Amino acid sequence: MPEVLHTIDGHVATITLRNEGRFNAMSLGMWNTLGDTLDLLQAHADVRVVVLRGDGDKAFVSGADISEFGAQRSDPAGVQAYDIAVRRAQQGITTLRCPVIAAISGICYGGGLGLALACDLRYAASNARFRMPAGRLGLGYALDGIKRMVDVLGPARSAELFYTASVCDAAQALAMGLLNAVHDDVFAHVQRLAADIAGNAPLTLAAGKLAFNTVLGGSDPAGASAVDAAVKACFDSSDYIEGRAAFAQKRAPRFTGR
Repeated sequence: MPEVLHTIDGHVATITLRNEGRFNAMSLGMWNTLGDTLDLLQAHADVRVVVLRGDGDKAFVSGADISEFGAQRSDPAGVQAYDIAVRRAQQGITTLRCPVIAAISGICYGGGLGLALACDLRYAASNARFRMPAGRLGLGYALDGIKRMVDVLGPARSAELFYTASVCDAAQALAMGLLNAVHDDVFAHVQRLAADIAGNAPLTLAAGKLAFNTVLGGSDPAGASAVDAAVKACFDSSDYIEGRAAFAQKRAPRFTGR
């Protein structure tokens, strides 16, 4: 049964995408549940980092569940509803107040690649494989998805990946800037990294993510003002006092997000 699971351990939430037998392909229900889960985590003040992964080690996400296309994407209304669900999930990742880390093992194709690109950090196992197969399926690809690809990879790399619909391995993905690093045990690495990040000041993480998204989004006065306000909130917080005290006392800081 296709499902989206999540657990919370301390300040780290882990979302697991599961579609057994279909290499974790995303059904429409999974897209909608992922959007709901991200809304839930957005409101969960204790969550400071989110890890996104596929179930098992054979696939992150193999793409959208093509077996549903006849029923779900065969008419304009169905295509629109499906695209809204995908956009909501991907934008839910990029606009989440805290960093989202993709832990990628095995297949990462199509919609899976879109999800990975929406994340802030991406790490992969050496068996990871990446592909944007839209050209082989005859489906259109939304502007939001192309823009995010260009933001992360640049126009030349994005065009090559999209137009050729070719498969690239983990080493090639690392070389093109799609990945931060490749690790033999990607899940263990990402959990350690998530725990390290979760020890940092939540308001600083949120302000940084807002700033990165504003830079990627282009010049936006409203976005710049929001970043300024988020930075001011950092300096006005008790966490700023705690951070300076911990530094002076040579101890680990105890941040509260206030």
